[in-house]
Amino acid sequence: MQFSLNKVLPNHAAFEYEQDGQKVAEITWSEHDGVMHMDHTYVSDVLRGQGVAKKLLDTAADYARANELKMNAICSYVVAAFEKTEEYDDVKA
Repeated sequence: MQFSLNKVLPNHAAFEYEQDGQKVAEITWSEHDGVMHMDHTYVSDVLRGQGVAKKLLDTAADYARANELKMNAICSYVVAAFEKTEEYDDVKA
């Protein structure tokens, strides 16, 4: 599964996944002062139960690491993921 980076505005971006021309998954954030404020995660019913939300979060975390950014969990999915595991401790704001 390959996600595309979409820079909506200079400081707002998303990793997205399309299927048959429709956006079926995304994780979005706004970036300020070196921090990605993770504000939304969406996975369509057609992809639920396949671990897509985690793959999106992993992709965003890899992006944060590669760009020396931190992540602030706002979205309930990201908040829960940050609480469940230490996997993202290095990118937590």
